[in-house]
Amino acid sequence: MNRRSILRVVGATALLKFSSATGSAASGSSLISVLTPTARYEGDVVTEEGNVARFRGIRYGHAPRERRFQSALPVAPSSQVIRALDWQAACPQPARPDAGGEEDCLMLNLWAPLKAIQTQQPVPVMVYFHGGAYSSGSATDPEHDGSHLAAQEQVIVVTVNHRINVLGYLYLDPLYPELSGSGNVGQTDLILALEWIKKNIEAFGGDSQCVTVFGQSGGGAKIATLMAMPAAKGLFHRAITMSGQQITASGPDHAERRTRAFLKSLGEDPLHAEVPRLMHALRSTRDPILGGSLYMGPVLDMHHLHRHPFWPNAPEQSADIPLMLGNTISETRAFYHPHGPVMQGLSFENLAERIRPEIKVDLHTAWVVEQYRKRFPQDTATRLFHRIVTASRSWRGQVIEAEARASAGQPVFVYQLNFRDAKHTDDIVLAFGTHQSSDPEVNEVSKRLMSRFATFARSGKAGWPEYTLASRQTLIIDSQDSVLADPRHWERELFARVPYTQPGT
Repeated sequence: MNRRSILRVVGATALLKFSSATGSAASGSSLISVLTPTARYEGDVVTEEGNVARFRGIRYGHAPRERRFQSALPVAPSSQVIRALDWQAACPQPARPDAGGEEDCLMLNLWAPLKAIQTQQPVPVMVYFHGGAYSSGSATDPEHDGSHLAAQEQVIVVTVNHRINVLGYLYLDPLYPELSGSGNVGQTDLILALEWIKKNIEAFGGDSQCVTVFGQSGGGAKIATLMAMPAAKGLFHRAITMSGQQITASGPDHAERRTRAFLKSLGEDPLHAEVPRLMHALRSTRDPILGGSLYMGPVLDMHHLHRHPFWPNAPEQSADIPLMLGNTISETRAFYHPHGPVMQGLSFENLAERIRPEIKVDLHTAWVVEQYRKRFPQDTATRLFHRIVTASRSWRGQVIEAEARASAGQPVFVYQLNFRDAKHTDDIVLAFGTHQSSDPEVNEVSKRLMSRFATFARSGKAGWPEYTLASRQTLIIDSQDSVLADPRHWERELFARVPYTQPGT
């Protein structure tokens, strides 16, 4: 009997559907037990997805209230059987006040092909970090169900919950010297999860030397930051960021000003305040730098993070990690409601005024609109709004990261999701196969995207040419894929004439 993994199937093979964050294994479900160096974990089998073993709510670290704003502790080895059959709560967050949440939320979920567990022939591991701009999101949202990707591509899929918002990124170092590093504990949670994976994943049939991290929006930004964090070196071997870049971290001065604004709203000691009070204060605090909601994110604290993620260049410590960068063609369609204050009554007459606070760079917006109208004479004011704001914000960050890697001779591949004028977050359900669409074209695009991600996870090669400064080869994902050289060169060159500042930093 293999010490590292013992298969135990009990009863019938009824499927437990992925239906809610509180579901648990139904009576008669197929159960499976895996012995790891940390503990024996019991999961269930998702037979409709080609016999995939699922383990939910595995604890990889401890961040109890008495360790608030401090790096979490790893889990100690246990001789007990740990039932990993239930979804566990994500971190509390002001954007989802009715979703509950647990401060000690360091849990991961894992899907592994049964064949990998039974044969112990190692398969690639794909670890997903959720988005939500460092302040919201959850690994247990239904679109992050890893069973489809694990079954189709025969890879292990892991999704991770960790501390976010003030619980993960409140920079208290200047005010509480004993809490040095507090502004990056959300990042060190992710490092702890990767350390758990490195130690235990082989028991599930995973290759600990073939770990790919991938993440959308804030999840991609977390990955970009990890690529510059010394403690993360050696814990992953490929990286995919989906509409998520991090050029610069929050500077310590801006981070401290945000902390002081938050503490003024809170009005009590953050170490002892109840979590609902923390969330209420976060929700009611305006950002002293940007206005609007208080920004939370990694901090250049010289403790966990010693340099900006992608400024002034690509981090040398991750030079050998192949990186895939992707964005959607119309990111900002997800950010502005068509009947909201920014878009309501939009016309060519007020377009320059409306985009001025949105583009996040200091550029003559009337001139920008004039250039775009000449280039795209058939576009409506709404279409031009999304072209301009998309190009100046998150896509600009992707260009900078790709150029930094290419100029340093580091492997980088770039794609752009054009399918049906894709907006921010449209890539998530396609990458996980959780779109639940009966449209054959959607199914086909999803299968292709899952296959491309898994191919990259296996080999570090994307299947299309690397991005170089000479050719800027980019995969265009649409009803039919194609590879184009510098497909948006005009927009890239237009915004390259002004400095870029990472929003929030």
